[in-house]
Amino acid sequence: MNMRLGKRTTFACCLAALTVLAINAAAAFAQQGWVAARVAPPGQELNTVFFLDTKRGWAGGDNGFLIRTEDGGVTWVTQKVNTSEAINDIYFRDKERGFLIAGNAIFMTEDNGIRWTEARRFKPVELDGAAVELYCIRFPSKKKGWVVGSISKRDRVIDSILVYTDNGGETWTRQKAPSSSELIHVDFDNDRRGWVVGAGGTILHTEDAGETWVRQTSGTTNTLYHVDFRNDKKGLAVGAKGTILRTSDGGLTWTPVTNEVSSTLWSVEFVNEDEGWAVGRAGTIVRTGDGGLTWLKQASSVSQNLYALQFQKKNGWAVGGDGMMVRYER
Repeated sequence: MNMRLGKRTTFACCLAALTVLAINAAAAFAQQGWVAARVAPPGQELNTVFFLDTKRGWAGGDNGFLIRTEDGGVTWVTQKVNTSEAINDIYFRDKERGFLIAGNAIFMTEDNGIRWTEARRFKPVELDGAAVELYCIRFPSKKKGWVVGSISKRDRVIDSILVYTDNGGETWTRQKAPSSSELIHVDFDNDRRGWVVGAGGTILHTEDAGETWVRQTSGTTNTLYHVDFRNDKKGLAVGAKGTILRTSDGGLTWTPVTNEVSSTLWSVEFVNEDEGWAVGRAGTIVRTGDGGLTWLKQASSVSQNLYALQFQKKNGWAVGGDGMMVRYER
């Protein structure tokens, strides 16, 4: 999956390929329901997707690959980021200022993604030779933002990393988390209440804008990859081996949900009070219509892994392996 675009001839070939992909995507997306289309070159892994609204969005993947759409995902253009690391997450705080994380670095844009500059890099020399991998970034307020990840030596995780900014991303400070397990995803339902999930069934919670974090009991040792809260009470978390957890009391208690899939689930999102979706391994898509009590498997028309999911109003997008995207329209 080494997509180096250094030479002009290579760039021209890739540009032509993306043009063909855009035409194919437009034809595919003319249908209804979850419809698949390849929006990146074959073999390109897409790890994350983020839409500001129903039109403007980004998808990122391995080897610093980044694409942008202005028409809801029908056509895409490539954007340049000065990294060869995997882009693991993208998040826009508002229409102009956005962030992405790749490897051990945080990048920032202040012009709606036209130019991306490095805001912070965590070097091994800062951590006694250990390597940092960042996974998720979220901003619960204009100034305060959070990033989670892991610290490893010789491919073995030795600690978590939890960092924050209180000046809109200009500087970043590490905060010691009450867990040394790999931290994978963070979500806030307002500027004070937040949750982090990770390896070994880890769930952390804050009620004071991150001043303190406490463990919550998940009841599982399976890795949790994603958490989403609809409000201060109702939340969902998903993870390995088809794990789905739900809470209706802000995480004081988490209840496992029986569902018809055993595949790893990597992303989950509420659409409204009752409806939610999750995606995962081998094209798995599941849906709930009762707030997470029961889940039904949906037709996805792809067999590739789906790593990330996002909804805006009635439209949804999920991205994954081999340059594939599935888009949902009602």
